[in-house]
Amino acid sequence: MRYFIELSYNGKNYHGWQIQPDAMSVQEKLNNAISTIFQEKIEVVGAGRTDAGVHASQMFAHFDIEKELKSDVIFKLNSILPNDIAVYNVFLVDDEKHVRFDATSRSYEYKIWLGRNPFLLDFSWQIHSQRPDLNLMNEASKLLLEYTDFQTFSKVKTEVYTFNCDVTEAFWEQNENELTFHISANRFLRNMVRAIVGTLLDVGLGKISVEDFRAIIESKNRGNAGLSVPAKGLFLTNIKY
Repeated sequence: MRYFIELSYNGKNYHGWQIQPDAMSVQEKLNNAISTIFQEKIEVVGAGRTDAGVHASQMFAHFDIEKELKSDVIFKLNSILPNDIAVYNVFLVDDEKHVRFDATSRSYEYKIWLGRNPFLLDFSWQIHSQRPDLNLMNEASKLLLEYTDFQTFSKVKTEVYTFNCDVTEAFWEQNENELTFHISANRFLRNMVRAIVGTLLDVGLGKISVEDFRAIIESKNRGNAGLSVPAKGLFLTNIKY
């Protein structure tokens, strides 16, 4: 039988979702908790791979076990897991359902705080002196919906079969001192969102124009794009099936 797990995590203390040699990961912690409860080795599969320091307010994973789960499984998991990982739901699905390959959409948010805020140090990138132009960044963001090849924003040394992604939403909003970039797509390349945000900030700060942003996308050259912004401001927020 296959079960889906819905969870969230604060990524500060983890070297990403995926198990790494000699580094702590969210997947490792979840594997250990489930294996402890059922007294057998169980390995979960994640809906995606967040990088080191990236957070998830919604993540899904699946695992297989030939047992019917009791209603207290969520309580037991949360009792074992560290405080920066929380399980919200565990539910039975069809055996063929795959948490990664059956996902149709993923959404991320990137948060920037204009100024200083000690309470948001781990959950935003704080810009102390500059004020980017939100209108220009939104104008450039619309261009992302016109393209499918995002090699420009992909980590250079990465093994992928295609750089194509179907971006369905990309926009900025401001709530007082907080800027939030929203982006949704069927899939994302490694480091893609952080590279997009860095390049859009160059637009907002007047370093490049909106048309320059278009040319950067079309160049398919990571060297032409902006910096990769810090991981701590990035959140995986929604996965749809």
